[in-house]
Amino acid sequence: MADKRRPRVAPAMAAEDEVLLLQSRALAEEEAAKRKGEMLTRFLKDKLAKEERSSALNLHRLHAQWRAALREAKAEELRRDVEILSQTFARVMDSKDSVIASLVTDLERAEEQHGQALRSHLHNIDGLLQLQRRRLRCLEEGYGAQLQALRLEFEGERRTILEQHERETRCLRAVALAAEQDHAENDHEATLNFQSARDEIRNKGLQEKQHSRLQLEGRAEVLWEQFQRAAQSYAEATKHQKVAFEALKEKDEKSSREIEKQAKKLQKLQDSVTATKGRLAAHLRESQEQNRRGREEKEKALGKLQELKSEMNQARAKAHGSLARLSAQSNAALTALARVVEKAQRVLRLAELCRRLESEEEKVLPFCPSSLEEEEERDARRVLEEPPAEPLARALGDYAGLERFWQRFNKAKLEELALERHRAALGRRNRRLRDLLRQYLGGISGLPPQPLAGHPKSCSPRDGPRAGCGGTRARGYEGAVHPDTHPDPTPGSAGAEPPPRPGDTAEMPSKS
Repeated sequence: MADKRRPRVAPAMAAEDEVLLLQSRALAEEEAAKRKGEMLTRFLKDKLAKEERSSALNLHRLHAQWRAALREAKAEELRRDVEILSQTFARVMDSKDSVIASLVTDLERAEEQHGQALRSHLHNIDGLLQLQRRRLRCLEEGYGAQLQALRLEFEGERRTILEQHERETRCLRAVALAAEQDHAENDHEATLNFQSARDEIRNKGLQEKQHSRLQLEGRAEVLWEQFQRAAQSYAEATKHQKVAFEALKEKDEKSSREIEKQAKKLQKLQDSVTATKGRLAAHLRESQEQNRRGREEKEKALGKLQELKSEMNQARAKAHGSLARLSAQSNAALTALARVVEKAQRVLRLAELCRRLESEEEKVLPFCPSSLEEEEERDARRVLEEPPAEPLARALGDYAGLERFWQRFNKAKLEELALERHRAALGRRNRRLRDLLRQYLGGISGLPPQPLAGHPKSCSPRDGPRAGCGGTRARGYEGAVHPDTHPDPTPGSAGAEPPPRPGDTAEMPSKS
């Protein structure tokens, strides 16, 4: 059996040796590769250090050469700048010298002007000083006169006041003497009364003091005897109690030692109770703090809710108010627009009526040409183009579109004024014709002329022989104007004004 086992063990040992040999070879190869890698790394590091040193040296040389080139370029540029600055400085110095020379001349002129102004000012000051001295002399004279008058008045018032003061002093002295006499009498009587009352009170107090002293001495003796008897009885009664006191004292010492032991135990228990109470208090504080934070958060949430509610109510109220204001404003706007529309319709109706009353010339040329010359027109245009300074003028700038309207309105206003003047002229002419007719009728009848009625009947050519005027009536009506006629005005006369409207002429004189 042993011979059979040996061949099996030998192959197993050979396999293990091969494995160990392979492992040793692998380890040797790894160590060789590691040494080779370390040598390569060391060689590369040395080479890198050499390259860094050489690159740093080359970079330093390059920087030095570059700095030298930059210094030369900068020096050349600075030389050119210095030349330019020197030229500029020379020009500036020349300009400054010229300015200084001009300023010196201006200063000399200003000094001369200042000297002249100073001399004129001193002359004016001398004149003012003389005028002031004269004024002061006048004022001093007036002051002296007023002072003399016041002094005389003061002396008179002083004499009257001193006399009155002496009279009042004598009266007050008499009153003071009488008051001192009354005071002395009253003081004497009060002193006598006080001394008598003081003697009575002193005697009464001495008597009461002697009586009380005797009573207190007797009472003190009685109390001393009572005290001696009480002390003896107390000593006899407390003999047995002293013995009991000694026994109780020993018992008390034993009890005190036992109490100390119990006190130590009680202190330990109290310490544990205190620690437990501290923990409970800490837990209680934590719970209270948590509750407080919860309440604060709740209050904050409630406050925020109330704020949101108040904001919502305010927003609702504001929206309601804005809606009410908007409705009121819309109603006001509607009423204003209705008034504007009504006013516009009225303006359109008036414009239509005015259009009907316009003449052919106004329809063709609605705006009268300007009577200003070119220079006047340019001046007016320049004045209109200047920004106004007054607020009313600035407000009128917003109504520039109504310029044509104001032209036509002014034209109509001028025509109205012309018609009024023409009417007044016709009235004066009518009154003159009435006076002539009254004189004529008075000469025919041989009666003194009488004033006509305030509202006579109109006299027309168709009245004929009934008027009693005969064929000579035409002479009284040579210059009269019939209401239905429109005479053409001639330039330079009262008829040069626009023709009157029907019914605007004065009434004709009535028949006698």
